[in-house]
Amino acid sequence: MAEFIDRARVRRNFRRVAERYAQADFLAREVDARMQERLDYVRLEPRWIADLGCGPGLSLPGLQARYPQACCLGLDQEAAMLPRDSRPGGWRRWFGRSQGASSFAVATAEQLPLAPGRLDLAWANMLLPWLEEPRPLFREVLGSLRVGGLLMFSTLGPDTLRELRGGFRDGYAHTQRFADMHDLGDMLLESGFADPVVDMEVITLTYADLDALLADLRGAGAGCAMEDRRRSLAGRGLRQALEAHYETWRRPDGRLPATFEVIYGHAWKPEPRQIADGRSIIRFERR
Repeated sequence: MAEFIDRARVRRNFRRVAERYAQADFLAREVDARMQERLDYVRLEPRWIADLGCGPGLSLPGLQARYPQACCLGLDQEAAMLPRDSRPGGWRRWFGRSQGASSFAVATAEQLPLAPGRLDLAWANMLLPWLEEPRPLFREVLGSLRVGGLLMFSTLGPDTLRELRGGFRDGYAHTQRFADMHDLGDMLLESGFADPVVDMEVITLTYADLDALLADLRGAGAGCAMEDRRRSLAGRGLRQALEAHYETWRRPDGRLPATFEVIYGHAWKPEPRQIADGRSIIRFERR
């Protein structure tokens, strides 16, 4: 399901908003809070936690408060997104830290700087929309988790921004493309995880006008980074058609809706499978 994301554009988008991102991305903060509530039903005492695509580290205070004995590592591919006072740090120091400490490092989610079988909890809030394909991430995380370790993530589904996407008729991508929750469950199983649980809810934000919505998306670094996006400025006709289309969605209270299909998923790293004579089946994958 690779859709050819411009990773350099992703980094530029987030670099531009890094200084104000912590205040700008309300949706990511809200989804993170809902993810953390789901940990109430998970039996886990993690010693090592990695927050993948951590940005300024907004998830880590909650995870650290819930698991005070854990060491937390925040990873992001864009250095400017990391907390300013932590950017010179290195991930190698993380493994020497005492309990309750956090560190940050620059790394891509598909190439984690972690020893195999080290992690207890891999956390990824709203990271998947910026990856061409979830499976490399799933396989990388599986290798980094200990047996019994947990991957927990959130992402966006295909109904996200349906009001906005429906207003374009020019053949270009204008938002990211989002995986279906059923496909994500299948990918977790294909990647070697056990007992995947994937579910969905709809969050609707409302805006006074189209400009307010677009400003919110830009402020959160959520501009389209697909390779097949429009590279030139949209003409006045396209903008007028988009505004006219969005007006058909205006609610009785005078607000314009923006739909976000939020998908939550988690899965566990299983014990190696056994065959009849007691030998383990170990899968090797060429990189």
